[in-house]
Amino acid sequence: MTETAPLLPRLDTPARNSRGTQIPGPKPSWTVSLKYPFRGIFTLLLVFVPLSILSYHLAFPAILRFIFGLLAILPLTDILTTATEQLSHELGNTWAGLLNATFGNAIEIIVGIAALRQGQLRIVQTAMLGSILSNLVFGLGCSFVAAGFTYSESNFQVTAAQTSSSLMTLACISLAIPAAYHSTHPGPAISSVAGLLLISRTASILLLLVYVGYVVFQLRSHTFLFHSFGDEDSRMPGSVKMNAPAAASTLVITTILTSFCADYMVDSIEGAVNHHNISTTFIGMILIPFVSNFPIGPIVMGRKNNMGLAISMCIDSSIQVALLVIPFLVIIGWITGHELSLFFDDFETIVFFASVILVNTVIQDGKSNYMEGIMLVTLYIIIAAAFWVG
Repeated sequence: MTETAPLLPRLDTPARNSRGTQIPGPKPSWTVSLKYPFRGIFTLLLVFVPLSILSYHLAFPAILRFIFGLLAILPLTDILTTATEQLSHELGNTWAGLLNATFGNAIEIIVGIAALRQGQLRIVQTAMLGSILSNLVFGLGCSFVAAGFTYSESNFQVTAAQTSSSLMTLACISLAIPAAYHSTHPGPAISSVAGLLLISRTASILLLLVYVGYVVFQLRSHTFLFHSFGDEDSRMPGSVKMNAPAAASTLVITTILTSFCADYMVDSIEGAVNHHNISTTFIGMILIPFVSNFPIGPIVMGRKNNMGLAISMCIDSSIQVALLVIPFLVIIGWITGHELSLFFDDFETIVFFASVILVNTVIQDGKSNYMEGIMLVTLYIIIAAAFWVG
């Protein structure tokens, strides 16, 4: 025994067998599992779930239905994230990654499909782009500021971060090409729309293939680049708070409730815009993404100085929306006869491009500080102000 070895084993050290493999702890009971997602202050907002449903069926004013639906989505998002995280503990790295890819941005998919069903293509586009900006700019900035309260400088794996930011650059260029095509082909509207749809649908198929390649790159061939300190702790027995059946049941029920609330919220947007002089673009770009993507996780990871995980949360969520959710919705619109394209307004494309450039700049050295976080948060506030007056 060395001088530094403890006389007694640490109580928080997981048990291991003769081969050194960690022995799983006892599974949480159904009672413990079902209580776990309903902790924290967001639980209080669950009262807006029945209010959202009742306000729709009782024909409340549109602005109240919108507010109730928006506030109902916030706690449901938190529960959905918790259930996804807990279910991933029971799966291998590959299946956990696929689960996070599927349900990690479930809110965006649900809101997008609800808006697509109602033919509100503008809400689909702005909500998706707003989700990317919320995660990429505001979420990342908040995590940098949170870390800066305690640490003067934080470090992270620069190669993985640059790979992820390069994918965001690809997504940004893919959205800029339809806008460039539209501005340089001022021909008949029908031929212009047909060209935009062809470009968008082709690009969507290719972006989906790129996303599949990224999943393989992240979970199979280059996992060492994306391994950040703290990931192992998240898989220790003490971190498993829900058994798999309870987590899966919670995931399904929450997804169903979220789909209803999102549908009712989207249905109320037109009335709220017409009667209260609120910009549709501001609702889609700022309000909905701000509530559904509020960066609690990145802030917590920033406070723990786990910037690798914080950056992964923010940039990976943005990548999922840009390379998976938006192309998926374009394909769904193609199948259902909705002319959803990757063509965004020039101003929105410029804002997205500028945001990606700033993010690439602040992460290129593998270090972060609170000043870089302030820059990102400031940019997001300026963007929000621009869409408010627009």
